Amino acid sequence: MKKSLLLTTSLGMAVMFSGCATILDGKTQKISVNSNPSGIEFNLDGKNYSAPAIISVKRENKDKLLKIENKKCQRTILLNKKVNPTFFVNILSGGAFGSTTDYATGAMWKYDDNVNINCK
Repeated sequence: MKKSLLLTTSLGMAVMFSGCATILDGKTQKISVNSNPSGIEFNLDGKNYSAPAIISVKRENKDKLLKIENKKCQRTILLNKKVNPTFFVNILSGGAFGSTTDYATGAMWKYDDNVNINCK
């Protein structure tokens, strides 16, 4: 009886904590973009923005390129993907299922929270 209760509890916790990064952080991330001077226009993931801005990007298993193309400033800023620290909660909860979920949804990855564009 105790063994079946322990097994049921363990399986329930494994399912409950499946995909911790997906559940806690989501499939997108907000990034604050500032520029000097203010008003620099940039492109990320095919969308145009003007800094300062808080943008939402899809978490993916790839680096992203932030492109600035105006007369005074032309550059590309690489946003490196890193493993999202929340992903490691899966290891504590037994996590093959959660790790697979986070990898499949892209929630396993994280970018810098702040980007500064300096065009002076």
